Amino acid sequence: MVMGEQTLKTQVAVIGGGPAGYAAAFRAADLGLEVTLINAEAQLGGVCLLRGCIPSKALHRATSLIAIARDAEESGIHYQEPQVDLEGMRSWIEGIISSLARGLAYLAKQRDVQVVQARAVFESSTQLRLQGAEVAHVAFEHAILATGGHPSALPGLVFEEGRRVMSPGMAVQLPVSAVPETLLVVGGGYNGVEIASRYALLGSQVTLVEMLDRLLPNAADPELVKPLATQLKKLLKAIHLETALAAWEEQEDGIRVTFEGQIEKQAQTFDRMLVAVGTEPNSNEIGLENTNIRVDDKGFVQVDEQQRTDDPHIFAAGDVVGGALLAHKAMYEGKIAAEVIAGKPAAFDARCIPAVIYTDPEIAWCGLTEEDARSQGLDIRVGRFPWSASSRARTFGTHRGLTKIVFDAETARVLGVGIVGPGAENLIAEGALAIEMGAVAQDLAWTVHPHPTLSETISEAAEAFLGVPIDILPEK
Repeated sequence: MVMGEQTLKTQVAVIGGGPAGYAAAFRAADLGLEVTLINAEAQLGGVCLLRGCIPSKALHRATSLIAIARDAEESGIHYQEPQVDLEGMRSWIEGIISSLARGLAYLAKQRDVQVVQARAVFESSTQLRLQGAEVAHVAFEHAILATGGHPSALPGLVFEEGRRVMSPGMAVQLPVSAVPETLLVVGGGYNGVEIASRYALLGSQVTLVEMLDRLLPNAADPELVKPLATQLKKLLKAIHLETALAAWEEQEDGIRVTFEGQIEKQAQTFDRMLVAVGTEPNSNEIGLENTNIRVDDKGFVQVDEQQRTDDPHIFAAGDVVGGALLAHKAMYEGKIAAEVIAGKPAAFDARCIPAVIYTDPEIAWCGLTEEDARSQGLDIRVGRFPWSASSRARTFGTHRGLTKIVFDAETARVLGVGIVGPGAENLIAEGALAIEMGAVAQDLAWTVHPHPTLSETISEAAEAFLGVPIDILPEK
């Protein structure tokens, strides 16, 4: 540090402490580079740890216990109606976040990654101006931009604490006062359906509206969504597709909403409203105009397969570059950027990025969906195994499940895997490995899976494709 100039010099400046940022910083440090990680928040972890993936999955686990207790009657076990201690649940979730954040801070310290809490703005292709730190500038040889994204809002709407309108991040941190008696969820994407189901189990009467004609549009295979849609219709008060908000107004007794579309009652009042309509990149007002970085019409930073931007000194990774807005993709990209800077032969060459929706039942998929493959004109065949034929699924008390594999019709190579049912989050990893390794149907069918397990539904779906299933009848 040059004290008189208040300038910190570093080989690699990483801007953002989320999954892409800390993965990039840690990998770069492990490769022997001098790294400074600049994070606007006091804790590392980004949205994923602090307001997204981790608190939402903790909430998923907690509320799933309520569902399990209700479903236990079918197996002859009877519980009293669960009593929800909202403050205790919030404290438990905050404890998980704090513990994991301390772990990241420890890893940064052990790797000699210098962490600076500040907001960074590019002054040029090789220097940053810091806001809120003792050091005014950071001069770097290379930078990795990993500023992430933020939830999209409706026109004229601002997410603020104390208001009746919540973002997904605010919702998973739970309201300070109480779970709302009535909740409107705007958006039927993964955030919308996940949070809608969690709040319904906590006791809210939830109404969900989606502009398009199905839940999870442009994401999961519609065939996988059907069991979830059936369950949500039982759990939620109402689901209205092809419906949008025409107007809304916060009032003393609630938020008054006017709908347009496929809904009979056009005007309704709710205690609170969750808006889950997408994510926008954090690429504004960070000085990109002072660099050669190029963004698309939505503000996402453009990169090549090595995470290079159009500026030779600057790389980018994570939600700020668009694509699948998933933490595991962000970490993968962050590590690639670090390795390329260190002179390693690295590039983004993943054949698939698995995705999971944490609902009851869970949905997970990787690779091409049947719709994707057919729209690309590919010659495919599909192997399906319904969980109604799975002995292990029955012991879980469920038959609402399906394992579906998309194969190339000629070569039998695995192109895509989709799973709906309990534990789909873990089962999908085998599908991702199969696609990554170029596996064919015989590889899955002839791999001996333990019985009785849900994992064997993957081999049985492959057997169905090959025409040799055991627990279902072969197609004629």
